[in-house]
Amino acid sequence: MKVNVYTPEFFRSFEADAVFLPGSSAPFEVLPGHAPLISTLEAGTLRWRSGGNEETLAIRSGAVRVANDIIDVCAEV
Repeated sequence: MKVNVYTPEFFRSFEADAVFLPGSSAPFEVLPGHAPLISTLEAGTLRWRSGGNEETLAIRSGAVRVANDIIDVCAEV
């Protein structure tokens, strides 16, 4: 899946096998083929796995859009 992370400080784009997001109602995971969705995000950790490696980014708030294996995250860090 392609992941695009937009913040006021930077833009980052990368491929990931799984993405874990701190949803406002509850944390959730996005895997390839996930149904389209739009959600707000709360303070927490954005995590993603790619090729067995896991990386993280602490966020304060934001929103996410998932469609066609593209994840767009707009967040305050």
